[in-house]
Parts: sequence; structure tokens; C-alpha cells
Amino acid sequence: MSPSRNRKDTSATPSPDDAASSAALSLTPRLAQFAAVARHEHVTRAAQELGIPQSSLSRALARLEEDLGVALFARHGRALSLTPAGRTFLASAERALAAVEQAAEAVRSDADPATGKVAFGFLHTLGWETVPGLLRAFRADHPRVRFALVQNYGEAMLDRLRAGELDLCLTSPIPEAPDLVARRLDEQRLRLVVPDDHRLAARKRVRLAEAAEESFVTLEPGYGMRRILDTLCAEAGFTPRIAFEGEEAETIRGLVAAGLGVALLPPPVLPRPGVRELTVTAPRAVREIGLAWSAGRPDTPPVAAFKKFLLSRRGRLLRAEPTPEPARPAAEQPAHPASQEAP
Repeated sequence: MSPSRNRKDTSATPSPDDAASSAALSLTPRLAQFAAVARHEHVTRAAQELGIPQSSLSRALARLEEDLGVALFARHGRALSLTPAGRTFLASAERALAAVEQAAEAVRSDADPATGKVAFGFLHTLGWETVPGLLRAFRADHPRVRFALVQNYGEAMLDRLRAGELDLCLTSPIPEAPDLVARRLDEQRLRLVVPDDHRLAARKRVRLAEAAEESFVTLEPGYGMRRILDTLCAEAGFTPRIAFEGEEAETIRGLVAAGLGVALLPPPVLPRPGVRELTVTAPRAVREIGLAWSAGRPDTPPVAAFKKFLLSRRGRLLRAEPTPEPARPAAEQPAHPASQEAP
């Protein structure tokens, strides 16, 4: 047998999976028709409920029984009753129809402008303060929008974005890929973090090249901060010597405090004892924070609203929202001269 004939024979034979899929596709549109006839036990009344001609429904039932190879109904004049096979099939058909309706309702719910859902990813280092502040500000105007939150490193989030598991993500570095859209929102100054007894600890500013001989504690490959460290060290003229790799910035700071190396990190939310945070003067040590989403994927109304909100924060994304000071009782309010009272 020639190779070309062999290829032809192979391609012409459907796999079991293909055959099962084809059968499911042919049966699915007729499940609701079958269930309606089973419910009414009468073709005419079922056709009226479905809004289709009685003749079309009768032909659909006949084709369904022919495809299955069993009789689903026993005919009694104009009335019908389910056969044992029909009762078995009806139970499965009703479960399938209920599952489809449940899925449709979930999709409608997630797309609802007022109560829909946004799948939102962000970097671990933005989870302490930045993201909670953003969500609080957004929900002031959209109090019932729901969020599925994912904290991860940049490359993992971009993979989930491409897979449709995320709608939006805050990431760094800002990706450049044809299948993604990304917008720069803000930048964050990075610090050289050293133990408080380090030779550079008394300094406020430092050139990164001054740490060329140090052991670095850093995040694992694949994290955006690791890429930034490698790039900035190359600009400073050296390759960093890596002593420890981790997955979380505050753990890295703890390792620095223990004297196990130095690190290049964004500012902490709270001061960490045992370390000093030095401003890097050269090269310019910043990380850009951007918003990314999949190109060509339409937004649901809640996703569109949250995207618009985040883009409106360009240049002030990382500024923490001030926490309102609790109101004091009137007796504790300071007295003001009448001339200073608000009109």
C-alpha cells in the first residue's frame, strides 16, 4: 500500500472521540423538543409551547428515535406515553438541559453590569496595600461587582490571561506581545536592601555597581523582579552572584536581615527591622507597572468598567488611598473662631 493511500485511509476513519462528539452535536438541539413532548404527552400541545409546526416536531422525534435506534414513545392515537427507554433517556435529557441552563445563567450573571464578575490578577508585591485600595475605591461606585483575585508572578499571570482565566492583570515588566494589549500605569522606585550592619548601611544612596561583589538574594527566574535585576546589573557592568532564590519579597527581606545577601526590591509596605533601604542612583532603578489584557477579546460590562477605572489611575496607581479619620464626638471637636467656620 502506498504512503499516500495509507494517509487517505487514516484520515477518512473517524476516531471514537470524533464520533461521540458528532452524535452529541446532532442530539443536543432535539433534547428540549423531546422533553416538551414527554411533559405534555401530546405532540400538538408541545409544538404550541415550542412555537414550531407540529409536522416539524413529529419529524424531529422520528429522527431522534431513528438515531438512537429505540422507540422513546408509545403511540395511543394522538396521545403519547414514554417507553422504558424513553423514561431512561428523559432523566438524562433533563439533567443535560438543567446543566445548560445553569451554565447560561452563570454566564449572564458574570456579565451583569451591576453584579458581574471580574477575574483580576496582580503581583504579590501589590497585594498588601495597592490592590485593596483600588478595590475599595472602585466598589464605592460599583458596590456589587464581584472579583476573583489571583496573586502570582508576571509570566504565570500572562499565561492565565491567554487561557481566558483572567480578564485583567497588573504586571511588571510590561509585556510586549501581539496577542496582548498592555498600558503603562505607574512606576515604582527600587531599593538596594542591605543588612543593617552592612558596609553600605550608613549610606542613603548607592550606585548599583558598588554591590557588584555582593551575594544577592532574589526572586526565582520567571518573576518580573528577577528580570529587572538581571537587566539593571548588566547595565551596571556585572552579573549578580545569586545566593538564594525565593518566591515572595518579604521573605527575601528576611533573608537579607539574616545577613545572607543583599537584594533589589520595591519599597516595603511597613519598615522591616534589620535592614536598610538605599536609593539606587545609577542606573535608574525602577519597575514599570502595567495593565494587560488579551487582544481582541470583548469585555463584559463589569470588566470594561474596572478597566476604565484602572486606566484612569495612570500616574497615581501606587498611591495609597488615605484612610478616613474616624469622626470624633462633638464634645471632642476643637473649637474654631467664628471667622473660620465654613459658610
